[in-house]
Amino acid sequence: MTVFYWVMGVLIVGTLVPSALCMLLYAFTGHDVLARRASTLWAYTRTFALLGVNVLIWGHVAAGLWSIWFP
Repeated sequence: MTVFYWVMGVLIVGTLVPSALCMLLYAFTGHDVLARRASTLWAYTRTFALLGVNVLIWGHVAAGLWSIWFP
């Protein structure tokens, strides 16, 4: 699971930082393209975060059931 945590962390931070940067640039310049890009990257950030939480929870459920059924 350590590799999974690192991959999800890189994906989440890798989309969160550019999203924040695009939003900051949009605040200074007012270009609509930057706002759309920030919104899209923010949607990917949320998707990766939710995917990571779901896999984390269900991975622990599956591991717990495995240890109960096959001691």
